[in-house]
Amino acid sequence: MIVSACQHEHFKKNGTTKSGDIRYRCTLCGKSWTEFTRAFDGMRVGMDLAVKIVSLLCEGVSVRATARLTGTKPQTVIDLCNLVGRRCEQYMASTIKDIHVDDVQVDEIWQFIYCKHYTAKTKKIVGGAGDSYCYTAVERNTKLLIAWHLGRRNEADTHQFCAKLNDATTGAYHLSSDGWQAYPFAVLRQIGKRVDYGQVIKTFKEPIKEDRRKYSPSQIIKAEKQWIMGNPDMDRVCTSHAERMNGSIRTFCKRMGRLTYCFSKRWGNHQAALGLFFAHYNYCRKHRSLGKITPAMAHGLTHEVWSVRRLIETVMAVG
Repeated sequence: MIVSACQHEHFKKNGTTKSGDIRYRCTLCGKSWTEFTRAFDGMRVGMDLAVKIVSLLCEGVSVRATARLTGTKPQTVIDLCNLVGRRCEQYMASTIKDIHVDDVQVDEIWQFIYCKHYTAKTKKIVGGAGDSYCYTAVERNTKLLIAWHLGRRNEADTHQFCAKLNDATTGAYHLSSDGWQAYPFAVLRQIGKRVDYGQVIKTFKEPIKEDRRKYSPSQIIKAEKQWIMGNPDMDRVCTSHAERMNGSIRTFCKRMGRLTYCFSKRWGNHQAALGLFFAHYNYCRKHRSLGKITPAMAHGLTHEVWSVRRLIETVMAVG
């Protein structure tokens, strides 16, 4: 059933768009529209083109390369990523809520936006420029990305992340993190004593000149496990799965790749791109360790692998 963009019921076909979608025109007021113009908040992209753009972005293709491959403008790709990415973030927050988990690992992944912290501070650049940290929480057994938060590496953002993790989970479970000092109090304040919590504290060697040149982390001297809260199984205290998730983020979200020109220039664009990737990871991407199912299927949130089209249609119905 075709629904008009105005309040009138009399309209007729009025050609097609460049993407092949049928245009309609009201015979009374002259207003023109397409079904997908309405679906994408006024953007003149059809569903087929939107699916292609989102698929490329979620496979680690850059914005400009996606624009070249799809015959669109870079700003169109960015606008679509921002629109769908924000809806993905809303959808995950509303559906991954009060779920039962068994073993959760949390970690943070760094990336700069527009410029690095020193440059932003020296030149007094505002608007979200500088270092950013994306906090992630991964269920060890089902590989589900439970919660995430983009912010700085400070106490306030750590508390916000733990509050999101608290909303996403219910019941008692095992929790592991790295040695970031803000975690213990944030976990106690936001989640409470329903977790058995332990930390993996790594000691790094002083970086040498070659390490700085290669943009690589320093050598780990030792790693110790520390009891924090409850009754954690020290053999299960581990952040390896969350760190492996960081590898997927850097591989399939081009903005997170190191030593490229593809870093985000705006905070909002970066957040939307991460939201899009995480939703695609949970619902569309088959995890190799799970066989032919996605993390959402392994956790019982869905019963089949979602196509990119279904993901877009589902999240665009939110809000």
